[in-house]
Amino acid sequence: MSTAEPVRIKTISEYHVLRGLPPPEHPLISVVDYSKMKGSPVDESEGLLFDFYVISVKRGMEGKMRYGQQSYDFDEGVMAFMAPHQLLKLEKNQSADAKRTGWMLLIHPDFLWKTSLAKNIRQYEYFDYSVNEALFLSEKEEQTMNEIVEKIQHEYRSNIDKFSEQIIISQIEVLLNYAERFYHRQFITRRKSNHQILDRLEKLLSDYFNNEDLISKGLPSVQYISDNLNVSPVYLRSLLKALTGQNTQQHIHEKLIQKAKEKLSTTDLTVSEIAYELGFEHSQSFSKLFKTKTNQSPLEFRQSFN
Repeated sequence: MSTAEPVRIKTISEYHVLRGLPPPEHPLISVVDYSKMKGSPVDESEGLLFDFYVISVKRGMEGKMRYGQQSYDFDEGVMAFMAPHQLLKLEKNQSADAKRTGWMLLIHPDFLWKTSLAKNIRQYEYFDYSVNEALFLSEKEEQTMNEIVEKIQHEYRSNIDKFSEQIIISQIEVLLNYAERFYHRQFITRRKSNHQILDRLEKLLSDYFNNEDLISKGLPSVQYISDNLNVSPVYLRSLLKALTGQNTQQHIHEKLIQKAKEKLSTTDLTVSEIAYELGFEHSQSFSKLFKTKTNQSPLEFRQSFN
């Protein structure tokens, strides 16, 4: 088992040197032509840590990219997002005649300093879940992204004046907003994959609430559900909201209420006993949640069957 430490890249200039590129034209922002990048002299399978944002569109790259415990194949039109200090590992499998194309937009956090984007950039959730669900662009969508990146590059290559930074910031925001639109489109159009996640969620919750260990395990957490579906909590929440209008916690509560109704209508267990079997330490908490979701107390629901 390897004990090598990941390589930390602190500046955009360091990354240019690492990939055999000319010095960046701006120290805090750079658009890199992927086809001009040379092979890395370090073992990227051990991991890279960037101290800056990386947004990329890559074509023609073989192999896998691993982020945390998740990995996905590079494919046509794949767009990926990474925030500073996130660990990236590349499993190399590049043939000699492979033609790599695309670009990488590198943005140091200092470039965003004292702008609205400094605080708002992390509201774009794909910086957290992009590794679990890459953004697959259509040809038209990719063209839109390419045009925005070309404008960013043109601006920092021009004579820098007092308007330059804000113009570039505005273009970055446009890029991020388009990405958010395209991700939402992907939630809807990739229904087969998304519905498989919904089916797995339904089975996972059913198995959990039918398990005799529920008493000792307690209610399932959002993190537990996400881990077992191999997606991040943020991605799962966004997917469920787009497809069902409910977040993950609401789905957990919905399955819980279904199970509670079953026990209230088909057994003679007391409300306290049912609450205990469903993983609640206090029956009052169960009763409060039940009434919030159904507008009835557990006893009122039971009495409606008598």
